[in-house]
Amino acid sequence: MMTDELDVLLEMLELKDERRTGWELRNIDSPESVAAHTWGTATLCFLYADQVEVEIDQQKATTMALIHDLAEARTGDIATRAEQGQQAVTANEKEAAERDAMDDLLEPFKNGKLLALWEEYEARQTPTAQFIKDMDLIDSCLQALKYERKGRYDETEANEHFSVFGNLDEFFATAAPRFQTQLGEELFENIKTRYEQEIGRPCQL
Repeated sequence: MMTDELDVLLEMLELKDERRTGWELRNIDSPESVAAHTWGTATLCFLYADQVEVEIDQQKATTMALIHDLAEARTGDIATRAEQGQQAVTANEKEAAERDAMDDLLEPFKNGKLLALWEEYEARQTPTAQFIKDMDLIDSCLQALKYERKGRYDETEANEHFSVFGNLDEFFATAAPRFQTQLGEELFENIKTRYEQEIGRPCQL
């Protein structure tokens, strides 16, 4: 193993400790890591690849899911916000930083296929990329439902980051307009219904 490969592998392992920013902002107790979210997304891709309305290569989808947030080992997790004025970094700034990170992280492995998969995911132009993004959003909604059921935050505590949305509504609000597959929309509605039962009111979108 080359020294530069070892250094990059160690940097990639930062994803195991990189906490997802959205949960941290909501003061979730022991929030998941980016690596945990990556596992969740990849697992959903593996399980649902044969149920989406267009033909999806299960292996390709799972591989793409495994690397879809790899750049965050260097850039950190930048949360997508629904509340106006809360977005810390623009989409263009985020994309540029992540592209630079992926170029560096994959360079020692000379694996152009992985970079091409990541670029396909980022472009969201193919059915596979759109499916993976939907599963990425579904994983976040499932996690929100889990945290709500477990009472992993204090909903009575004032939070400057969530002045408009109650409970964990914002995580559903950021996901709702972004689905591109019928399967994603159906899963979202099922999860949202369960969430609304937990909070005892309609989810604010």
